[in-house]
Amino acid sequence: MKTPLVLTVGQLNAYVKSVLDGDSNLNHVFVCAEISNFTNHYRTGHFYFSLKDETSVIRAVMFRSNAQRLKFLPQDGMRVIVRGQVSLYERDGQYQLYIDDMQPDGLGAFNLAFEQLKERLSKEGLFSPERKRPLPRYPMHIGIVTSPTGAAVRDIINILSRRFPLAQMILQPVQVQGEDAPSQIIEAIQLFNEKKAADVLIVGRGGGSIEELWAFNDEGVARAVASSEIPVISAVGHETDYTICDFAADLRAPTPSAAAELCVPDWHAELERVEMLRRSAGQLMRRRLEAEQQRLDTLILRAKFQEPTRLFENGRQALSTLEQRLRKAAAERLLQENNRLAPLTGKLDALSPLKVLSRGYAIAYHEDRPIRSISEVSAGDTVQLKWSDGSARCEVLETLADKKCYE
Repeated sequence: MKTPLVLTVGQLNAYVKSVLDGDSNLNHVFVCAEISNFTNHYRTGHFYFSLKDETSVIRAVMFRSNAQRLKFLPQDGMRVIVRGQVSLYERDGQYQLYIDDMQPDGLGAFNLAFEQLKERLSKEGLFSPERKRPLPRYPMHIGIVTSPTGAAVRDIINILSRRFPLAQMILQPVQVQGEDAPSQIIEAIQLFNEKKAADVLIVGRGGGSIEELWAFNDEGVARAVASSEIPVISAVGHETDYTICDFAADLRAPTPSAAAELCVPDWHAELERVEMLRRSAGQLMRRRLEAEQQRLDTLILRAKFQEPTRLFENGRQALSTLEQRLRKAAAERLLQENNRLAPLTGKLDALSPLKVLSRGYAIAYHEDRPIRSISEVSAGDTVQLKWSDGSARCEVLETLADKKCYE
C-alpha cells in the first residue's frame, strides 16, 4: 500500500495555485457579473471587490497599474464585463479573479465615465448658472486655445477678422487629443489668466469621435475652465457633441465657427445701429424742443403774463405788510427803551446843576469857567453870575476868604 502524502497548508495552497495558474482556460477568462463590496484603496490605488450573479460570488482584485487606465469609477451594483485570470491567494487559501480590464455591460466606458464625472461636478455646483460670467460686448483681445493646424482655428480667425477687425487675436497652440492634451489645455488657460492677456477665451477643436474629443472631458480641464477669471466659450466638435468643458464654460457654442460669431458683434451691423441711434436721437431732440416751445407758448399766454401789473400788486401788498410789521416792532422797542431809561432820567435830573439853580442858587463864572474857589478871582475881576432864569456880569470889589476853609 502506497504511503499517503502529507502536506502542510502552505504546500497545499501552493499546489492548488500552481494548478490554477497552469490551466490555460483560467489564464484568460471573461466574466459578466455585478460588482458588490467595492473598495478603492486610496493609499495603494488597488480595487478590491466581489463579483456576483444570481447563484454565486467570487472575490476579485484589480491592481493599480490596471485600475488607473479605467475611464470610469466602478460602483456597487454596476454590471460589468471583466477580463483576467483565476488564481489562488495562498495566505488565505481563497481563489480569486485578478482583473486586467473592465468595461461596463451595456453602456460604453467613455459614456459611463462622462456621466459619472458630469454628475459629480454638477453636485459640486461647478455648472451652476450663478457661476457663469457675462461675455464682454466689445472684446479687444481674444484668446484662442486650440490646435494651430486644424480647420477650427482657420474658421475662427476668418470669422473674427470679418466680423470685428478691431480685435486682436492671440493663439495659444495646444494638442487637442492624446495623453498630453489635457495638461496643455490647462496650462494655456492658466497662462492667459496669469498674464491677463485676453478679454475672452475660445477653447475648442473640430469634430471627431468620443475618444478624440476626450481631452475636453478631463476633470482638470473642466476645473480650469470653471475657475478662469476670463470668460470662456467652449467650442468642441459639432452641434451634437457635448463635453464636460461645455458645461463648465460660461457659454457653449455648437461649433468653433459659431463660437467666433458669438464672441464678437458684426462690425457692419454695429455701424448701422450707431447710425440708427444717431437719427433717433436727432428726432427725439427735435420732438423735445417742439414740446418745450409749446410749453413756453402756453406759459406766455397765461393770465399773469397777460397782466404783469398783478405781479407788482402782489409785491406791493407784501411790502406793505412788512412795513406795518416793522413799524409795530419799532414802536414796541421804543416803548421798552423809554421804560428802561425813565428811572435813569429821574436820577440825572436830580443831579443836574439847573435843578439846583431853580431853588435860588447861582453859579459864578470867570472867563467862561466855573469858579470853584475864592482863590481863583481877585479884586477888580469881572465875573458872571448865572441863575436859573438869567445871568449878570459883576465886578469883584474885594475877596474875603472863609476862615474855616483854611483852619
